Amino acid sequence: MAKRKTKARKRGKRNKQSPFMLLFKIGLVFLLFFVFSIAFVGKRLLDDPVGISSSREEEFIDEVGENAVILNATYGIRPSVAIAQAILESNWGRSELAQRENNYYGIKGTNETDYTTKEFEEDEWVEIRAEFRSYNTLLESMEDYAKLLKNGTEWDDSLYADVIESSNYRDAAKALKTAGYATDPDYPDKVISLIETYDLQRFDHDTNENEGQANDQ
Repeated sequence: MAKRKTKARKRGKRNKQSPFMLLFKIGLVFLLFFVFSIAFVGKRLLDDPVGISSSREEEFIDEVGENAVILNATYGIRPSVAIAQAILESNWGRSELAQRENNYYGIKGTNETDYTTKEFEEDEWVEIRAEFRSYNTLLESMEDYAKLLKNGTEWDDSLYADVIESSNYRDAAKALKTAGYATDPDYPDKVISLIETYDLQRFDHDTNENEGQANDQ
């Protein structure tokens, strides 16, 4: 009888531990789920490091596009090209230059802030230090960009005339490269690809509609 009581007590102890084992197993399941979730998100980041948040992209496009349409009335810049360049030059506003200096177009300056940048020279990419302009806001950066295209530089006031006068975004993108806005040989193709991927032409249409309404009044 004594041995049976001992076994019964042991069985009772094992039964009391079972809820803890159940909680342990549940916790383990949640831990594994969390690990697999993190791994899945990490894979998405690796597959699509730039465009992981489509809503953030649309917000950026809308903000830049709204300003571009307004600036078009004064400077004649093509909104689709202005938006595509802002995306390309600032990496959707994520670049250090955009974050710290509100410089969304990679416009260089004198005696301002210097950063490391890449230039395409003699068939290869090289890193250089260059001085860039600093702005207070995105709009201020965009207006300076618009003035550059409209008024050119100190040594050539018609440097970007073909960009302003181009009848379509494709010719405007090519004119940017011809004028020397960027050293990247694929710059026009990248600008055009962004315009067509995100349907940025719709902002050019908005401009045309606004012009038509102004003429009717």
